Amino acid sequence: MGVIDSIRARAMQNKKTIVLPEGNDERVVKAAAIAQKEGFANAVLLGKKEDIEKFGIDLEGVCIVDPATSEKRAAYAEALYEIRKNKGMTIEEANKLLDKPTYFGTMMVKCGDCDGMVCGAVTSTQDVWRPVLQIIKTRPGIKVASSCFVMEVPNCEMGNNGTFIFADCALNPNPTAEELAEIAIAAADSAKVLCEMEPKIAMLSYSTLGSGKGEGVDKVKLATQIAKEKAPELDLDGELQADAALVASVAAKKCPDSKVAGQANVLVFPDLNAGNIAYKLVQRLAKAEAIGPISQGVALPVNDLSRGCSAEDVANVVAITAIQAQMK
Repeated sequence: MGVIDSIRARAMQNKKTIVLPEGNDERVVKAAAIAQKEGFANAVLLGKKEDIEKFGIDLEGVCIVDPATSEKRAAYAEALYEIRKNKGMTIEEANKLLDKPTYFGTMMVKCGDCDGMVCGAVTSTQDVWRPVLQIIKTRPGIKVASSCFVMEVPNCEMGNNGTFIFADCALNPNPTAEELAEIAIAAADSAKVLCEMEPKIAMLSYSTLGSGKGEGVDKVKLATQIAKEKAPELDLDGELQADAALVASVAAKKCPDSKVAGQANVLVFPDLNAGNIAYKLVQRLAKAEAIGPISQGVALPVNDLSRGCSAEDVANVVAITAIQAQMK
């Protein structure tokens, strides 16, 4: 059973309610129907009923909420005002923002009426994340939201039988050492929650334990130190070159005393250039399944979609968000 099949099966065991603000997109509506029919989430679509039903998709069991007429709107406006009044927001401005489905959906999650949100099929990443970071924010102890990909590499004995977490490949262009440490800690949680595997985290660099010099190496060294201080229970090591992190024979020569080298299943990249290039190369050259980007470090589960996603892709992210919600 692949990771996604396992996630869907686990999501069925403790069904969560996931809001999809983009009820005007056919792919999103199809995904809501899939989630509801297959039973791995209760789906909520935002929009006018007639606009959603025009696609002719069987939506039995799917909840449709129109933000303009919702009985919860006044309560959400008041709650949003309380959250943002120190930033100068008025109750009128809060109410106006709820015209935006992303803000309304975020408030549904914040107020506990939904367990998570999936958005981004037609909405820019910036517009998805703005309300999330204003309202839900990052989880305690984590200052930076980040992302990961679950990579399933066929016919591969490395990692966890070919399964890896790659982070951060989508959000943070040039994280500081402290941010990189937080990304590593969040990626460890992703490995446990999504893949049910014990994380072995490699902080990647072009140097292995001092073999190379430079500002980039210094950043990864410091990030490793910070991560070990913050989460001493984790199997985490660095700085490591990719071959030392993954290949036991190379690890035996370069860093024989490391508990991670040669066995890493969580790869933390020093910046977005490295992470994004790496996941795309592995996806194309090794014919790997790349599942993501999946959010990390957010206080409540929200995931951003690629605007090129299919209905099945959206449904998979709904299932992932449901699993994240089970762990909150």
